[in-house]
Amino acid sequence: MNWMQHAPALQVVAPLLAAPLIVLMRRLSWAYAIAVAACALAFFFSIGLWSQVQSTGVIAYAIGNWPPPWGIEYRVDALNAFILCLVSGTGMAVLLFSRSSNAHEVPSEQRYLFYAMFCLCLAGLLGMAITGDAFNIFVFLEISALSTYVLIAMGRQRQSLFAAYQYLILGTIGATFIVIGIGLIYLLTGTLNLVDMGQRLSQVDSMRPVYAAFAFISAGVFLKLALFPFHNWLPNAYTYAPTTVSAFLAATATKVSIYVLLRFYFTVFHLDAITPHLPLSLMLGALAIAAMFAGSATAIFQTDMKRLLAFSSVGQIGYIMLGIALFNASGLTAGLVHLFNHGITKGASFLLLGLVVTRLGGTQMSHLSGLGKTMPWTAFGLLICGLSLIGVPGTAGFISKLYLVRAALDLGLWWVALMVLLSSLLAVAYVWKFVEAAYFRPPPEQLPPSLANVTTWDMRLMALLLTLSTVYFGFDTRFTLGSAQAAAQYLLGAH
Repeated sequence: MNWMQHAPALQVVAPLLAAPLIVLMRRLSWAYAIAVAACALAFFFSIGLWSQVQSTGVIAYAIGNWPPPWGIEYRVDALNAFILCLVSGTGMAVLLFSRSSNAHEVPSEQRYLFYAMFCLCLAGLLGMAITGDAFNIFVFLEISALSTYVLIAMGRQRQSLFAAYQYLILGTIGATFIVIGIGLIYLLTGTLNLVDMGQRLSQVDSMRPVYAAFAFISAGVFLKLALFPFHNWLPNAYTYAPTTVSAFLAATATKVSIYVLLRFYFTVFHLDAITPHLPLSLMLGALAIAAMFAGSATAIFQTDMKRLLAFSSVGQIGYIMLGIALFNASGLTAGLVHLFNHGITKGASFLLLGLVVTRLGGTQMSHLSGLGKTMPWTAFGLLICGLSLIGVPGTAGFISKLYLVRAALDLGLWWVALMVLLSSLLAVAYVWKFVEAAYFRPPPEQLPPSLANVTTWDMRLMALLLTLSTVYFGFDTRFTLGSAQAAAQYLLGAH
């Protein structure tokens, strides 16, 4: 039996089946082993699918051998193969990190449930990325969202419950908007297959319901991806969730939501039919630039490093959306490259903060005082991630911003390129806040005995691998840039 033939289904099925199995087993050691096996399979299949797409093109997989549009189709192309690698790869790193980290951040009686919810969240994100069915996107969206609410609430602080509840309310509103938009399109086309939906939608005479569906889906996905000013759920969720959850969400959840937006915009709505009647590029560009400045400026005034990185994510999402708003090949390439580069950078940042939490007991700037002396390698890793967020040459973030500036200049939008550079100065300011605390303030005279914990080798290894990847992808861009260029060309119809 050729397992790769069924890879599109198996990479979702593996973590999806692992979740109830973990609940039945209940033992923590078994829960961890089952979760690692499921994530490893998902990562293996993602790499295989990406390689297959590079050599043979689009992969169409009909569930139950029911041909689309009558049956549900899993469809893998240059865009979602790239996303699948990011989600499964960072998910694997975070999961391997979590075994020791959770001992300090998740109550002991909930740890086996953590792995069940993690597998459900991973299955939901992978399913959103791979399905070719609009209603399936909503189903997988709810699977990932419901498990995320539980994961956030597992934090030890009381604010974790408030953060989970806030995300639940806003996430439910966003999901409702999305399903209303999907329902409107279904009424117009009579199909839920994304490709078929796009073909039939181009033949619809009345555009008003199309605009209404477009508006509902856009607003719903904006909430899910935390685009300014729809970002209110994100700072609390990242700050009060266990650090492993913050790392996973920052690296994957908002990125998959951006993928969903791209899929609807380019596959279903065909923007050439929307943009002549709606200044979409201007609207998205304005929101993106506002996010770049508002998120980065707010980050400067934070006294908790996790909250600082959360607001930084709001700004970095703005860069991704700015590339998309340009609606040309170079802009989409820049946005997709930054989607990946920011994912690994922010994942590495939160894992490094997980080391700080384990050793020092918190992520307030007071905990980080003298970190350059108490935890020199961790402090240096956070500095590298900060340089990547700024866009310093030699880091992954530099590649993203370089191509974003080029994309703006290709269209003669020199002022947009200037906005990218000016907003990066704000990133310098909030990264400097960390540098000042870590390298220019004295460390505490001694740690309380209850906080003097030792980080384990698996935590250090996973944090190191993701940190090194932010440097590696700053030099070797064959995977990131090549995949992003292929995805951009596919979206724009050059396939």
